[in-house]
Amino acid sequence: IEIGVASTKTFVASLTILNLLAIFLGQSRGVLDTAKSRELVDGLAKLPRLIGDLLADSAVYQHLAKEYAGFDNFLFLGRGPNAAIASEGALKLKEISYVHAEGYPAGEMKHGPIALIDDAMATVALAPKDSLYDKVVNNVKEVMARDGRVLAVLTEGDTQLAADVDHVLYIPEAPENLIPLLITVPLQMLAYHIALLRDRDVDQPRNLAKSVTVE
Repeated sequence: IEIGVASTKTFVASLTILNLLAIFLGQSRGVLDTAKSRELVDGLAKLPRLIGDLLADSAVYQHLAKEYAGFDNFLFLGRGPNAAIASEGALKLKEISYVHAEGYPAGEMKHGPIALIDDAMATVALAPKDSLYDKVVNNVKEVMARDGRVLAVLTEGDTQLAADVDHVLYIPEAPENLIPLLITVPLQMLAYHIALLRDRDVDQPRNLAKSVTVE
């Protein structure tokens, strides 16, 4: 049962259902053969273990929360499907920590957000090893060149970007369709621990309700 107003489990479950729907439609339209569909479904079946491993490493999130709980402004950057995950990360942080946070497509950074970057702005860069990795690396370099504080979410084993940023969170290697799901959990955990350090009620944030009934 989802108790918290922020609905973290609901978001992850929704992404899982969308993956299943995409597989079903791909097979129905003849885009995916049976073998590929089975491969994708088998990948989804591994999610409980992968997410469980991410949740178990609470010391990492507690440490990073101490590093970032003092920031009042956050910018979350992602490309492709991870642009939406950047928005989710920013939303969870503002909902339960009462911290100003924006989720933005990294490719649009120069159209406004880059003007805000300085040493008082924390940037969370979603940079898994996927087809858009090199472009996100370039975005991160631009943030670092402007004295921005960068926490990067990387794929395990990535030493290239880890050496350049201030802090890292790792997700396990996974097919590209699972990466948004795996990135979501560390962002939610980071928001949770920052909220605790700022003495917030993580289950019942102020001014928010489980369902919106007033237009």
